[in-house]
Amino acid sequence: MNIFKRPLTAKDIKDKALELGADLVGIADGAALNTSEITEHDGGRVIALATRLQAGTSRILAWNDRNKYYNDELSLTFLEEVSLELVYWLEDAGYPAIIVPPTHVDPWRYDGDPKKHQRTLLSLPHAAVEAGLGTLGLNQQLLTPQFGPRVVLTAVLCSVDVECDTPMSKALCLGPECGRCLKACPGDVIRHWDRDWEACDRYRSPHGFAQLSEYLGRVIDEPDTKQKKAMLRSEDSFNLWQSILRGAGVITGCRRCADVCPVGADYEAMLASAHQEIPENTPAKEQRLAAMTGKSPAYEKQKRFIGILKQV
Repeated sequence: MNIFKRPLTAKDIKDKALELGADLVGIADGAALNTSEITEHDGGRVIALATRLQAGTSRILAWNDRNKYYNDELSLTFLEEVSLELVYWLEDAGYPAIIVPPTHVDPWRYDGDPKKHQRTLLSLPHAAVEAGLGTLGLNQQLLTPQFGPRVVLTAVLCSVDVECDTPMSKALCLGPECGRCLKACPGDVIRHWDRDWEACDRYRSPHGFAQLSEYLGRVIDEPDTKQKKAMLRSEDSFNLWQSILRGAGVITGCRRCADVCPVGADYEAMLASAHQEIPENTPAKEQRLAAMTGKSPAYEKQKRFIGILKQV
């Protein structure tokens, strides 16, 4: 089989990914991420890819702005195209590869409860950490030196024998002493190096499956025929239809925590002027942050929390 393979290096792969349009790329050891749950054959390396979100949308304060959702969906579509082109390039060189989409959940993981948090096939933030792209934040989002948390992630699995990147040793998050993500969260889901994922899902996927199933249930249960028709013609129905059509509000949604995060070279240059104040902040949130800060360990120990994302 090796006679059909063109020799590749980690630099070759990274250069190609960047040429295709990725903003960030790193390579992790598949053994550290248990890729065997996805494939037994081609998971030796995890090529983590990221593209930045548009700074203009990150300056929009409303968490539920539908144009913002749509623009994020376009960024995700672009990254999917980049990853597909990278797979074709790898396979032309003789290395079978497979994409790990950021939005796909296998049906066997669904147990009939639309409110339950569903995980992707692979924890992409954890893969990105292992690939040296960044470290974790207070709410377990990935933070990168270049764009903070304002990136979309995907991964390509490929058993190409190249050097892996090393995870960053110094955490980027400023911890509870900053706490801007907690202050801005409209659902108040940020915990101490944790997140209430099921509560967060109501915001980060506001027109997702849970909302669709609940809405259809209300339509079915409505006894009045005229009211039932009115519900089907309502703005709620229109928003769900439009969201399903393009994924906006289904695979994209609230990211206030990312918008206000001061980590990243892009923040001062592009975003700080729009986020001097955080209107969602409350005295109760300030009290929670004070309590966190009082019991917070030295922040260099934050890397112990990296393992948490294996269960996210």
